Amino acid sequence: MQFFERTAFCGQVNEAHLQKKITLCGWVHRRRDHGNLIFVDLRDRQGLMQVVFDPQVSTQAHKVAEDLRSEYVICVTGVVVDRMPGTINNALATGKWELQAQTLTIFSTSKALPFSIENADEVDEELRLKYRYLDLRRFDMQKRLALRHNVIFAMRDFLNQEAFYEIETPILTRNTPGGAREFLVPSRITHGALYALPQSPQLYKQLLIVAGFERYFQVARCFRDEDLRSDRQPEFTQLDIEMSFIKEGDIQDLIERLLAHLWKKILGKELTIPFEHMDYTTAFARYGSDKPDNRFEMPIHDISSLLINTEIKFIKNVLDLGGKVGALCVPNTVFTRSELDGWVTKAQKCGAKGLLWIRFKEDGSPDSPIAKFLEADFLKQLQTIIKEAGQASTLFVVAGPYQEAWEVLGRLRLALAQSLNIIPQNVFNFLWITDFPLFEYDAQTKQLKAAHHPFTAPQDGWEHQKPQDMKARAYDLVLNGNEIGGGSIRIHDAHVQRKIFELIGLSEQAAQDKFGFLLEAQEFGYPPDGGIALGIDRLIMLLAGVDSIREVIAFPKNQRGFDPMMETPSAVDDTILKEYGLRLLPTIKKKE
Repeated sequence: MQFFERTAFCGQVNEAHLQKKITLCGWVHRRRDHGNLIFVDLRDRQGLMQVVFDPQVSTQAHKVAEDLRSEYVICVTGVVVDRMPGTINNALATGKWELQAQTLTIFSTSKALPFSIENADEVDEELRLKYRYLDLRRFDMQKRLALRHNVIFAMRDFLNQEAFYEIETPILTRNTPGGAREFLVPSRITHGALYALPQSPQLYKQLLIVAGFERYFQVARCFRDEDLRSDRQPEFTQLDIEMSFIKEGDIQDLIERLLAHLWKKILGKELTIPFEHMDYTTAFARYGSDKPDNRFEMPIHDISSLLINTEIKFIKNVLDLGGKVGALCVPNTVFTRSELDGWVTKAQKCGAKGLLWIRFKEDGSPDSPIAKFLEADFLKQLQTIIKEAGQASTLFVVAGPYQEAWEVLGRLRLALAQSLNIIPQNVFNFLWITDFPLFEYDAQTKQLKAAHHPFTAPQDGWEHQKPQDMKARAYDLVLNGNEIGGGSIRIHDAHVQRKIFELIGLSEQAAQDKFGFLLEAQEFGYPPDGGIALGIDRLIMLLAGVDSIREVIAFPKNQRGFDPMMETPSAVDDTILKEYGLRLLPTIKKKE
């Protein structure tokens, strides 16, 4: 067996290696046969290095090189020399030099690939996921996973300096109510009982605080059986942090300093801290979202009061039912009629039942399908909005129940900004959203549910308020319209915790059955504490400048939660199911 010693990485060959013999290993990225000379671009995770096979240097190596093809795995030894003038590739870090090959070993060959490594970004994602190990050979993918490594390493380094302990928590845990749907795991030795995969280590990290560790963190794997999208996977990674004897500002200060450390270490950029704060009510009223993209303006204007006496029937009906009318003003833009029709269709895709538009020309005169209903007083009052945006502007108007109408306007705002290309690029705008409602109303169960989770502490004065008016000591961190983290101050008083369980419809017995261990722990000396979780996949997606977290995860699932490479989830043999005390119900086919 031939032994070899790799002495350098392809992408790290430099002037210090000139006239020295080195050994490189990697994949044949590209092969060019120039008659007497054979050129190979050799690739490893660090980059490319040109290797030249010259029969005058080594007849044997040249002969073996005649058989080389793309993606062969080889080892080559030779001397580093300067490239000839006129052949230098300044676009390549190693472009000034080449390796004159003396020996060549082929470790393995490769059949024709299902797609080109160089052009994989133009290939259908499903095919790339099926052959993910090939897709990962791309420099872009390797850079993203290197970025992921560097970010997590920097997080650990920072938190270690801040006196945190990294402590692992169980993956097999118990099913608990509330929050996202969980994956359930049967056990061969406990028929009739199931583990759950954690959607978050929430309870464990609180119990670690009870145990006196004071500062805990974990790069935690989490699992949620939910509908998927570009920034959501069934399994994902988050940075979990918990601290005792702190308030909201302590957590927020820590996270701001952590992110400033990351931006300096990874991007070489200074972040301005502290970050801006905005309460939930203001964020939703202004942007129709609890995670607004504040890199651009275009706020939502509540024009309900301007239309109290309107003769527009459907708007009048909305207002009579307690709804609202909101408007977006697109500055210095007058759309064509066909463009406006297109935006009506897009608004309907955003959830709107309809969309009204009013466009104002340079002279300020209005044009709209409802022009005859636009009274002079109404138009005069609109001038305040229009003057802020510019005389030639367009208003888009949505009417409906407040929550629904504003969510539509929020989605429409983003779609308009993207279409008009008015969102600044290469800008990182961080925003803390605070003062969330403590509860939400669940229309299905007709009960209150915790807006964050049932262990979130209520703000002072909650005892004297109606549940719908109670505010949570919760906070979300938003970056460029993406929620990258969320946390809260926790309930450390067993009496308060029982009352919150009661308000969300958990009987005392049910609370004891589900959370008895926590309630008991609160009776053994529970310090005030709080924490936060940062979504690592989403954060790295934004740092890498890509649109999907699948591009920064080594082996992701597709949008259906399916892994085309492993072909999972997959059927399991009945004999195995029997060992676990399981039997699958027949699948009910949907009607065509």
